[in-house]
Amino acid sequence: MRKNVKGFEIKHVILIIIVTAIITSITTGVILINRNRLLFGSSGLLNDSGINEFVKVYNSLENNYYGDFNKNEIIDAAIKGMLDYLGEDYSTYLNQEETDNLAEELRGQYKGIGISITEGNKIVKVFDNTPAKRVGIEENDLITNVNGTDTAGLSQVEIVNLIDKTKENVIEVDRNGEKHTYHITPESINYPLTRTILENNIGYIRIETFSNTVGEEFKKAYSELENKNMTSLIIDLRSNSGGLLKGAAEIANIFLEKGKVIYYLESKGKKEVLKDNTDEAKNIPIIVLVNEGTASASEVLAAALKESYGATLVGKTTYGKGRVQQTKKLEDGSMVKYTTALWLTPSEECIDEFGIQPDYDVQLEKNEEGLYEDTQLQKAEELLTR
Repeated sequence: MRKNVKGFEIKHVILIIIVTAIITSITTGVILINRNRLLFGSSGLLNDSGINEFVKVYNSLENNYYGDFNKNEIIDAAIKGMLDYLGEDYSTYLNQEETDNLAEELRGQYKGIGISITEGNKIVKVFDNTPAKRVGIEENDLITNVNGTDTAGLSQVEIVNLIDKTKENVIEVDRNGEKHTYHITPESINYPLTRTILENNIGYIRIETFSNTVGEEFKKAYSELENKNMTSLIIDLRSNSGGLLKGAAEIANIFLEKGKVIYYLESKGKKEVLKDNTDEAKNIPIIVLVNEGTASASEVLAAALKESYGATLVGKTTYGKGRVQQTKKLEDGSMVKYTTALWLTPSEECIDEFGIQPDYDVQLEKNEEGLYEDTQLQKAEELLTR
């Protein structure tokens, strides 16, 4: 008689083992296939002879190279080499430090108390909704002491460096001869935009970069100037090298009528259009100041305001960066940045390598003392007061 194994015949046990092995093999194969799809995508890179050659060389170096090498660094060098091969300035590899610096710049925020001081200790601006504003610090206060250190004779940078960004600070100020002491804890603050009212109720807003918060900050600046009876506006984009495309679109949305084109994107085999989809619109004379350093997102905004709103451009021909980049963060904290499309103006013009010509070509000029005068700003004011 055949013996049973815990209620099963031996042939049944053997069958179970075989079926289990088959299921395990299939499951392992599916996992590996899915993993490879994640790594290589669905474009057949797994079977690409070039990729396989690269892997063979890497394995050969790892197993046979006589010296030691850093695996992360050699992979980084390979990635950088691929991007360098493209021969395009805008497709690049950024190490972790460069990636972190770019991310901080584009966040549009800094850790601080919300004041601006001159060379010395005078507070020239206290920004709204900041720790300094909430505790009662005022413009024209003189900072006399920070955390027990007398500020007499210190420079602006030295005074700023006395403020500890990680904890509560004790700051003493002189206000018209009276001493006031404040306890202030720094917070994350959006970079404010320079704004002011010039003569003849002309508003002025300068944009340094198109960060993640630039749209929000521009709205605040514009509203503040409106409350000061602004009747026309100068937007200064000189030497603004760009940033996030969405920032340019957010500002354009404030002014353009619904349905007006902001820009086109032209990539492999397709063209997309971004139009103003908001109900908000303005009807105020605008002059945009531009120069050779006005690039990328700055040019997008300048072109949108010129062609879809009717703004006037004053200054010099812009840089001419008509390409759009996509970024990909790598596991080690570094990043690759590569071009994915061209952007076109509302009239479907490509400004790449050509730039945008201003309506009024104005060169900065030196005065009798050899110092530059802002003749471009002067021209803008002149045009708005005609």
